[in-house]
Amino acid sequence: WCEVNAIEIKYTQPGHPTQNSYVEQFNGSYRRAVLDAYLFRSIEDVRNITEKWMDDYNNNRPHLALENLTPNEFLKKFEEKRTKTEFIV
Repeated sequence: WCEVNAIEIKYTQPGHPTQNSYVEQFNGSYRRAVLDAYLFRSIEDVRNITEKWMDDYNNNRPHLALENLTPNEFLKKFEEKRTKTEFIV
């Protein structure tokens, strides 16, 4: 699945405990919203519900850690800021 979706697998680096805390927070959100909330009949059900949850998580749900923006809004803002900075340099 990761290869098909061009996702690189990375492990947390020794001595960097905050890297794991972000993953644990995400895993907890996913577990509460999807895994604990539904009874699945098939792996396809898991995939379909996960896709819907990911879309909501990334496009509709503001995140306090991202200045109350959705992840996609935050990414767009970050990229715009980076592009402006590149022109200045």
